Amino acid sequence: MAQGRRVERVAALIRKEVSELLINGIRDERVHQGMVSITEVEVSGDLQHCKIFVSVFGEAQDKEQVLDGLQAASGYLRGELGRRLQMRRAPEVVFQLDRGLERGTSVLGLLNRLDGERKERGEIPPGSDELQPD
Repeated sequence: MAQGRRVERVAALIRKEVSELLINGIRDERVHQGMVSITEVEVSGDLQHCKIFVSVFGEAQDKEQVLDGLQAASGYLRGELGRRLQMRRAPEVVFQLDRGLERGTSVLGLLNRLDGERKERGEIPPGSDELQPD
């Protein structure tokens, strides 16, 4: 049980430090082409591997370039994490694009479109989709 908390604590520290390094540490221009957010950090139980999920706001080609830039900076990030977190052996860092926000946005778009089509066909009586006062 204590190891699980330790892994979670290390993951939280890695997220904090990598967020800081995204702003002030990485000089690769590709990384700064889109707005990058860290959505999740997974650390293996032995603390040797770290998967960082990122969301990138921008065009598809920009997302790929940002991801390439992050992967290119992974050695630098590993060294910085080892130094900042005072770890004898910093985890190997791998970045992965998190498409959860994209999927959520597309589902909301589909729901809105369906709602509009139903209203056009008169399947929803006017005002019935509004909240009623108690």
